[in-house]
Formats: sequence, C-alpha cells, structure tokens
Amino acid sequence: MRADCHMHMVLDGVDWKSAIARHSEAPDEGWIHKILAHYRELGFDYLRDGGDRWGAGKRARELAPEYGITYRTPLAPLCKSGHYGAFIGKKYENFREYTALVSQARAEGADFIKIMISGLMDFDCCGRLTEDGLPPAEIRELIHIAHEEGFSVMAHANGARTVEAAAASGVGSVEHGAYLDTDALAAMKEKGVIWCPTLSTIGNLRGKGRFDEAAVRGILDTALENAAAFAAMGGILAPGTDAGAWAVPHGSLTEYELLEQVLGTAAKDALTRGIEAVRNRF
Repeated sequence: MRADCHMHMVLDGVDWKSAIARHSEAPDEGWIHKILAHYRELGFDYLRDGGDRWGAGKRARELAPEYGITYRTPLAPLCKSGHYGAFIGKKYENFREYTALVSQARAEGADFIKIMISGLMDFDCCGRLTEDGLPPAEIRELIHIAHEEGFSVMAHANGARTVEAAAASGVGSVEHGAYLDTDALAAMKEKGVIWCPTLSTIGNLRGKGRFDEAAVRGILDTALENAAAFAAMGGILAPGTDAGAWAVPHGSLTEYELLEQVLGTAAKDALTRGIEAVRNRF
C-alpha cells in the first residue's frame, strides 16, 4: 500500500484561491469523497494532511475510514503574522497567542501541530528563498510549547540553519527542506527527524513554462543530491507530495518515482521505514 505523508485536501493543484473558495462556507463533501475514492483506487491507505483553517482536512479525517484510509491532520497550520502561511493557516502575533492556538488545537482534536517557520523556494532562482526562517530561539520555543501539550510537530522549513534549529529542538518531521547542507542533514539524522522532501513540488514544474526551466532543474538536482546524502547517512525519508500545490494533483506518483531514483534498489525498504515512522509519530 502507498502513503502520502504531506497533502492538502483543501487544495486542488490548479488554483489555490478557487480551491479554497470551494470550502469557504463548509467543507465540500462531494469533493472530499471524490479525492478519497481516488486515493483508494491508487492503493493509498495513509494520508497526512498539511492542514487548513476551513475544516476540509478535519472532515476528510471523519470520512476516510469509509475508504480504508488512516487520515491525520493538524487542523490548521500555525504561522506568525507577516510571514508565509497566512493564506491557509491561523496567525499568531506572539508566544501567548501561539500557546492559545495550540491549546485550541488540542481541544478540537488535532493529531499534531504544524508550524510554518520559513519562506518558500523561489522557483525562478535556484538557491533563493522568498524569506528567511524564524530565529532559532523562536523555533525552539514553538516546538517546546507544542511538546508541552503532548504534540508531535511537523514543520514547513527551508534553509539549512532553519532546519538545523528545528532538528535540534526536537521537531518530528521537516517538510520541503530546500537548500540543506551537511550540518543540517546530520542534525536531522542525529535527532531521528523524518524528512519529507516533497520533490513533486519541484519535479512536477518541469516543462510547464511557468518558471525558469534552468532554475527548476537546478533546484531539483540540489534536492535529489541532498536526499541521496541523507539516505546514505541512514536518515529517514518519507514520501510526501504536497498534493494540492500547483501542478501536484492528488494521487501524483512523482514523489515515489523521484525517491526511487534517489534510493535505487533500497527504495522499497527505505520508504516502508519512512512511512512507518510517520504513522508511529503522527
């Protein structure tokens, strides 16, 4: 069976604004049933949602057992005001407000906490992010507060120092993880952090003409090299597509193809290990 350890039920891979509008009044159950049925047909039995503030992922979790799927969600991801993530998550201004959101997530039945602690890749310029990560001390406190409530933490994190800080602070999984270096990879390995490199978000851009093709190729090559290095260290890699992101439809198999390219003959065992680690931790 397959798993997607990072997807977004609320999004559709085409237009994020119209996708979110579909659920703005209430989760669109017709859409959710359709997507869950599609995953079942493709042999997926585990989905980990990256969250949304309209309840699409929460409703999907309620409906997923009908399809033989285990579904986990943080409910809404949490993002600092003025930083990336406000389009889909709940904002906080300070630690007091963040703590209140974590407590609210506990009361509402979140399976884990997702934090947004960096910007995105700039797909027109290899090596550049849209914004720097949060300060390491701030990252440490965000993770600590979530742990105090008994949660594992999933972190949207790009950039070597941001990922290194998250790993040192006990993050459960790193999502995306663009532009890492040996120290960041070693920190994740040492702390047993699961890495979902979401290679599909890059690989599926090839040939689309939306971004600079040379930049996309460079970003993908860098990500593949880092994933291979992490695997060689014995690090835990898990397949997560970021399904719903632009050009990443639900049920995309690009992630498996790219990770199999990285892992070679060890792919089956390595991906089974990664999926089991996510299941156990989240």
